[in-house]
Amino acid sequence: MATMESLIGLVNRIQRACTALGDYGGGDTAFSSLWDALPSVAVVGGQSSGKSSVLESIVGRDFLPRGSGIVTRRPLVLQLHKTEGRQEEYAEFGHMPRRRFTDFSLVRKEIQDETDRITGKSKQISPIPIHLSIYSPNVVNLTLIDLPGLTKVAVEGQPESIVEDIEKMVRTYVEKPNSIILAISPANQDIATSDAMKLAREVDPSGERTFGVLTKLDLMDKGTDALDVLEGRAYRLQHPWVGIVNRSQADINKNTDMIYARRREQEYFATSPDYGHLASKMGSEYLAKLLSQHLESVIKAKIPGIISLINKGIDEMEAELDHLGRPIAIDAGAQLYTILELCRAFDKIFKEHLDGGRPGGDRIYGVFDHQLPAALRKLPFDKHLSLQNVRKLVSEADGYQPHLIAPEQGYRRLIEGSLSYFRGPAEASVDAVHFVLKELVRKSIGETEELRRFPALQSALAAAAIEALEKFRDDSKKTVVRLVDMESSYLTVDFFRKLPLEAEKMGATPSPGDRRNPPGSDHGVPGPDRGNPSDPLADRYAEAHFRRIGSNVSSYISMVSNTLRSSIPKAVVYCQVKEAKQNLLNYFYTQIGRREGKQLAELLNEDPTLMSKRQEIAKRLELYKAARDEIDAVAWVR
Repeated sequence: MATMESLIGLVNRIQRACTALGDYGGGDTAFSSLWDALPSVAVVGGQSSGKSSVLESIVGRDFLPRGSGIVTRRPLVLQLHKTEGRQEEYAEFGHMPRRRFTDFSLVRKEIQDETDRITGKSKQISPIPIHLSIYSPNVVNLTLIDLPGLTKVAVEGQPESIVEDIEKMVRTYVEKPNSIILAISPANQDIATSDAMKLAREVDPSGERTFGVLTKLDLMDKGTDALDVLEGRAYRLQHPWVGIVNRSQADINKNTDMIYARRREQEYFATSPDYGHLASKMGSEYLAKLLSQHLESVIKAKIPGIISLINKGIDEMEAELDHLGRPIAIDAGAQLYTILELCRAFDKIFKEHLDGGRPGGDRIYGVFDHQLPAALRKLPFDKHLSLQNVRKLVSEADGYQPHLIAPEQGYRRLIEGSLSYFRGPAEASVDAVHFVLKELVRKSIGETEELRRFPALQSALAAAAIEALEKFRDDSKKTVVRLVDMESSYLTVDFFRKLPLEAEKMGATPSPGDRRNPPGSDHGVPGPDRGNPSDPLADRYAEAHFRRIGSNVSSYISMVSNTLRSSIPKAVVYCQVKEAKQNLLNYFYTQIGRREGKQLAELLNEDPTLMSKRQEIAKRLELYKAARDEIDAVAWVR
């Protein structure tokens, strides 16, 4: 359930945060609207109307600057917090949040000093409010805005425009539809001439937002009273008028205790023959409770609109920050964290390209499914295993001693020569995947919106990523070449042992009279498995013999090609793609971790104007989000 303190305190905290950002209503910026949307009680009165005395009576403390002429020269946002028990009363200023004031004479001095810090020692005024919170068991939860007193004549040291300047400032507060007007008028003067009531009727003609207060009832001429006003017969408002009896100047000079002054005020109304029947609805204590309850009800009614305004502001500022880029911290630790976050954002997009979330990774599969098989088909095995080349290599391998059964050395030379051709497609696959990965790095950097503001970081990141890819490429090339070399270093013996058996199964043994054509014959040539194993020497230099050798080697190479067609992609993915996904920026992270703050800042260099604008919006966004979170944390009473 939302408490009165939580509701009013929430509004005050938001107002204080707005002030810290330079937003205090009446401005032309969209951000000022949040302040303007917050309900508040604006205290309005002419000079010497007793405005300060009313506020001090509500607080129960003597804390406001006094003097002749214009004393209140800046709006004072006064938040009262009711505390429990006998906790010591204290005050805190918004501009001095860590200091507690228990001596309220020092509070008065700080108000004066803080006013002078903005306006100087002159009689000038400023719209920048002072925030003051008072914690006491003798107050109700309430927020009041004390405004400069309305005047008709400029005093010495003030510009001629001071009258209009004060009225303009006051109007910026009371014209807002969410403002509650506390119009203070002295009872010993004609209310028809009251500056506060004149202004209130102009901005709130129906009187729905106005609470009228009559001060100095005890100073009225004998035989006169203010019953017509207090009982609602004259100057009628939607809310009841409240009468107040202030301390006399003598009481102020003697520093009469405010709690004692409150009791005397209650006694005055209780014993007054004119106002005794209204005593329960008169006095500063009743006024404070009345305002507190009304302010709470107004805040409850306005909460939906405030939430809508906050959400709209958050959306607009989020969009603006997305356009400008998020703010960058100043300290080295935060900058390092920012760089790492930017790297992770890039790395995430890069992985999405590889894994299919974004286009590009399919090109790697294209290397394995199209480019590699096509390259393998184009290898010059027809030339290497031509009849002429087979005869040449086999004969050279035999030397001066012909082979007895099978030309093993010839087979090995043919196979090793054929296997050497696989290096080209294997290395080409590595280079093709390397090219795709480099393109994906460049594309991913361009798609990482957060990086666009930092050209230096983009360059460093691209260089580090490509350097890592080159290392992965080199490792991958070594691996695929090893795969080819392994096929050369140890042949699959079972393949050749099965060849005679396969020939027997096919019934390919010829009759004694079926002899091979001599080398160079133009007649038809039988298949490679139709020889006469019983007479290998007679068949040693027959054309069919060499064709059979070439065909057997071709079959073996075809088997190896199928093996490499499967194993090369696995090696490339393991050495390049997988490494790129897991360790692309590892070396860069190590380098970044060793850099000093100045070097980190260089990577995050931006336009100073852009940075200033972003920081301002980021602060406002933080305020709006904090306000939204606080509202969400309260269970509002419906």
